[in-house]
Amino acid sequence: MTLSRKAESNHNIVFDCKYHVVFCPKYRKKVLKEPIDTRLKSLFLEKSKALNTEIVEMEIMPDHVHLLIKCDPQFGIHKVVKHLKGYTSRVLRLEFSHLKSRLPSLWTNSYFVATVGTVQRDVIKKYIESQKERGE
Repeated sequence: MTLSRKAESNHNIVFDCKYHVVFCPKYRKKVLKEPIDTRLKSLFLEKSKALNTEIVEMEIMPDHVHLLIKCDPQFGIHKVVKHLKGYTSRVLRLEFSHLKSRLPSLWTNSYFVATVGTVQRDVIKKYIESQKERGE
């Protein structure tokens, strides 16, 4: 029985880990508007490719960002978010100088993250039970 059809491998483990991530600009300022939002999307895609992760879904609101990220659990979602926030902050503040004067840093230190299940609990339970039955 296959648990997931879209699993990936890093030569060590097979995984299908997706995370819903939300974070905001400092002081929840509404600075993520055109043309910044368009540039931010391209920067997220560029950096995620360099990190060997995938942004499955993305929505940029004026005062917060929603990302659905698929990443290697050995690399970790914390590192992915840290790299995405650091890179985009640096580039956007260079390209849009008004961001430097309005904000001491682009992003808050905090963020929300939740795992997104690909397999329902009852399916996993049945799979594990069937493995036990096979082993007897």
